[in-house]
Amino acid sequence: ERDRRPTDEELEKLCAHFDGNPRQIIPMSRIIKFAVATAMRQEEICRVTWSDLNTRTKMLTIRDRKDPREKKGNDQRIPLLSVSGFDALALIEEQRAIRGNEDDRIFPYAHKSAGTAFTRACQDLKIEDLHFHDLRHEGTSRLFEAGFEIQQVALVTGHKDWKMLRRYTHLRPEALHAIADRKAAA
Repeated sequence: ERDRRPTDEELEKLCAHFDGNPRQIIPMSRIIKFAVATAMRQEEICRVTWSDLNTRTKMLTIRDRKDPREKKGNDQRIPLLSVSGFDALALIEEQRAIRGNEDDRIFPYAHKSAGTAFTRACQDLKIEDLHFHDLRHEGTSRLFEAGFEIQQVALVTGHKDWKMLRRYTHLRPEALHAIADRKAAA
């Protein structure tokens, strides 16, 4: 059970590293931000399609989402939110402007190549013990820090029970100030 969350500085360093490399074909900076915004796995990110996107309702269908009980047909619709510091729908629109619709996948890259690029960048930047999957933990934690409840976060992450969702939740104590401020203003 991991509890590693990237710092904002680490995310900024990673994005700057990828954005500053003209030979980098995979838009890793956008993929990293999208992973935090949606709490999606790298394989899911590289598999979602334009036909599964509804820009009007800001919803995205993830086909065959990983589940220990069901391997196929576990499709899930998730809201594309902008509460994590990154706007999921805006990131998709940036991707459309660059890639167009020539491939039905929004991020038409091999997920293992994206994972390898991430690992290599962490090594180059001397960021210790950070895995791409930790971005899913980060996204999940940021949803709770934004004030969402267990059932609401589960609609984004796909977790079926609190026990599994809890493993992905690593709240920072200072985040409680923002939650308390929002509740006091309501």
